[in-house]
Amino acid sequence: MKKRHYLTMITVVMLTGLSMAQAQNPECMTNLSIYAEHAKVKNYDAAYEPWKMVYESCPDINKANFSYGEKILEHKIDKSSGAEKDRFIQELLSLYDNSIKYFPTNYTKADVAIDKALLLYDNKMASDEQLFSMLDKAFKEDRENFTNPKALYLYFSSLVDLHGAGKKDLQDVFDTYDDVTLKLDEENQKLTDVVTKLLPKDSLGTLTKKESSILKAATVNSESFGKVASSVDSKLGALADCDNLIPLYEKNYEARKSDVKWVKGAVGRMFSKDCTDDPMFRKLFEAQLALDPSADAYVYGGALKLQSGDMKGAIADYNKAAELETNSYKKSNILYKIATSVRRSSPSQARNYALKAIEANASNGKAYLLIANLYAGSANDCGSTPFEKRAIYWKAAEMARKAGRVDPAISGHANQTAVSYEAKAPTKEMIFSSGMAGKTVSFSCWVGGSVTVPNL
Repeated sequence: MKKRHYLTMITVVMLTGLSMAQAQNPECMTNLSIYAEHAKVKNYDAAYEPWKMVYESCPDINKANFSYGEKILEHKIDKSSGAEKDRFIQELLSLYDNSIKYFPTNYTKADVAIDKALLLYDNKMASDEQLFSMLDKAFKEDRENFTNPKALYLYFSSLVDLHGAGKKDLQDVFDTYDDVTLKLDEENQKLTDVVTKLLPKDSLGTLTKKESSILKAATVNSESFGKVASSVDSKLGALADCDNLIPLYEKNYEARKSDVKWVKGAVGRMFSKDCTDDPMFRKLFEAQLALDPSADAYVYGGALKLQSGDMKGAIADYNKAAELETNSYKKSNILYKIATSVRRSSPSQARNYALKAIEANASNGKAYLLIANLYAGSANDCGSTPFEKRAIYWKAAEMARKAGRVDPAISGHANQTAVSYEAKAPTKEMIFSSGMAGKTVSFSCWVGGSVTVPNL
């Protein structure tokens, strides 16, 4: 419910959502007006009794019974303890259940399950089994509306803890990790679409007040999803290391080698964790190629060819992968994968693929960040003097900051990276002693382009 609007104008309270029978109940109408006035000024103690009367006698008279009711009960929970606090918690749990019963168009299965699970979690009233069961059921039955970042983390975190206690298989952890990270990516994609659309207007100073609010909300929410995605990765941690992946896939291969979803998940995870030199990776790759010769399969084939020194064959496979994928976001991710694969052997090739990734999806911040890293990694090759070599870090920092602007989900990491690069760039003392303030430094190495030295 936290994501829903709570401010209910008194005219709406009085004039909407009334049934004929309830409209004739003067006591409900009077108390509705009373508690709404109290709740609007956050006098929740005064609102409790009239709200309780209306909620129990006329639950479907108005949605305010649930939107204001939640805030009233949250206040009572916060201000109470012991048995009294437990009673208010049970009241709120019941209210969540009734919200979808009386206002099914305003509340969803996922809303209710998430609200209940977070309430129980915050008050330490549920086990990992209970929390996972509630959230797993909600995710599988109402995935579309399961968009709360904290709940997505709790869903995965409780499962990892169950695995640690020996109650869930490692494969269950990987399957749920795939589901949760995909959902996080989907929700962040919606937000970065908004950011990408509005950033040009923001740069020109032509945003309307409404657009400015929309951009701010999308940026903040994207940052939240990014933090949760990082937390999910951290929670998975060493469970996805090659030492765990390889024996698991060797054990399950014969039984599941015809399961395309399992095969694709296994080969993709080994690729992302740099387990490509193990024979199991090739075995899984060949199984995927037979089951689903999709774009991803050619990415993995390219990685194997690159590993064996066949750069020409690798590039051919990579290009085939990009050609096969028609979805712009998936295409961008594939091109980014290719860029990361060739970054060590050819920074310029890596940049080319990263730029293609950005062309396919302008909000692919990871591609911008990769280019920044490539620039920084070439500092010693891009200048004839110490000043020129260090100047490349300004260019790298600029690209890192752009990564955070187009994809707020990675803004924390991107901005930290930019700060670290700026610290490696020429100092004010170096700028002063060199006499380069305000001048241009051009790069004759593969990076090309130039930067303008800051004025003192």
